[in-house]
Amino acid sequence: MKGTPISTWILLIFCLSKVAAAQSQYYSKSRPYDPTAEKVTNLHFFLHESLGGQNTTGLVIAQANITSNNSTMPFGTLYAVDDLLQTGPEPNSEVVGNAQGLAVVAGINSMTSVMYFDFGFTTGEFNGSSISLFSRNPLVMAEREISVVGGKGKFRMAKGFALLNPYVLNATAVIIEYNVTVIHY
Repeated sequence: MKGTPISTWILLIFCLSKVAAAQSQYYSKSRPYDPTAEKVTNLHFFLHESLGGQNTTGLVIAQANITSNNSTMPFGTLYAVDDLLQTGPEPNSEVVGNAQGLAVVAGINSMTSVMYFDFGFTTGEFNGSSISLFSRNPLVMAEREISVVGGKGKFRMAKGFALLNPYVLNATAVIIEYNVTVIHY
């Protein structure tokens, strides 16, 4: 580029700096809040967890080595889950999604866990959407309430609660009935 006037170079540098500055500006747009846009959805399904055999869906991934508690669920135990969500308590009922997440036994003197689960729906009106639950879960109570703290897809910006009722609890299976109220946009 021999022979290019210096004024052309200055003009080129000036133009490029303006383009770079324009593309790196912060962007913000506010929308008015419309409380009438809120929707309330009630969901009812059963969580099916298998605790043994070839198709285990809930298992221990870590356990504190200082725990002297002889409980079947000692303090500090961390579980990973990938459970089925089905329309009924029967093993052959329709699968509507799955629950993936973690639960840690957080009660030293009580059967309490803290759980984070993401419930992803794979059929019907909510296919591809999910809700996130994060809450304390007192395992010995017959009916428990868990917080819905978020969601995606049709459950974007979700909040609400889930009422849990144990249906089957034994050494090989856990089936829990979920009645969920989701407030979303």
